This record gives sequence, C-alpha cells and structure tokens, in this order.
Amino acid sequence: QVQLVESGGGLVQAGGSLRLSCAASGLSLLNRAMGWFRQALGKEREFVATIRWIGGSTYYADSVKGRFTLSRDNAKNTLYLQMNSLKPEDTAVYYCAASRGGAGGVIATSAAQYTYWGQGTQVTVSS
Repeated sequence: QVQLVESGGGLVQAGGSLRLSCAASGLSLLNRAMGWFRQALGKEREFVATIRWIGGSTYYADSVKGRFTLSRDNAKNTLYLQMNSLKPEDTAVYYCAASRGGAGGVIATSAAQYTYWGQGTQVTVSS
C-alpha cells in the first residue's frame, strides 16, 4: 500500500521557519518526480515546489522562490520542504505528491502529473 505521510506543520509567527517532511512507504522515490502543493481555505490547490529525479533539479513557484528549499533523502525515502521567512499568505494545508514510476525526467508542476498524494499538514503563519 502506497502512503505519503506529511509532518512538521504547525503554527508559526511571520518571519519564522518550519520544515515539512514527507515519508514515503510502499513506493520508492527512485525515478519519480516528487512535489509539494498547498491549498489555502477557499482557494485552489497550487504548486509549491518539485524535484526532478534525474539530476535532482528543483523548481519553485515564484511566490516561494528564495524562501523555500526542497530536498530529498533517498536512503530514508523522505522528501523535505524547508520553509523560511514565512508569511501569513503561506498559510495553507501542504500536500506531498509523487508521480508515477518512470517519470524521473519530468518537471512536474501540475497536480495532474502526480499519482499519489499525502493527507496534508496544516501550516498557519500568524502576523
């Protein structure tokens, strides 16, 4: 059974930091695109960041570029999102996602490119 389990969310003041983790089980990060999306209350789910398996290139939404860093630990089968200089507009439920296997060369910035999703973790940034 495939599971993506996010953790690390919480309440933080503006300017603070959080580190989200996404532990994968039942699938390997090998040769997949992995990403983070978020959904604020009343809004559509939006792309945050993705990492390409081949070469490990990372891509970010303009709104988080320079503040968020995505990384992965292949040995632990875990994806991370380091979030610094948080703003109230970063408040959302954050979701981890994995593409199908064999998509390691894909730059996946659309939710439609992902097959597996976690249950989400709430991030709240107070002003």
